[in-house]
Amino acid sequence: MERTEDEWARIAGYVRHTLNKLASQPLPLCLPGEPQECGKTAREHVLLWSAELKAVAHDLIETSAPTREDAVHYSGPLYRQTLESLRGNRGARV
Repeated sequence: MERTEDEWARIAGYVRHTLNKLASQPLPLCLPGEPQECGKTAREHVLLWSAELKAVAHDLIETSAPTREDAVHYSGPLYRQTLESLRGNRGARV
């Protein structure tokens, strides 16, 4: 999907904000133009932080589900169903 650098930066900010609410360590202000700029593009931050968010979400499922079977259901079939729905919606917009 084609996005401008400003759009990538906005999305990266959203993902960082979400991770800062859920993860144990706050993320630095290191996007391009921020005080602790690290040299990665906003798009690279989206990819990096989205992978971290996926791991945090998976851990949240595992530690919150009342049973192992529930954790498997939420992180397996339900996750795949939701992902397929997102992909289907994205395809319809293209």
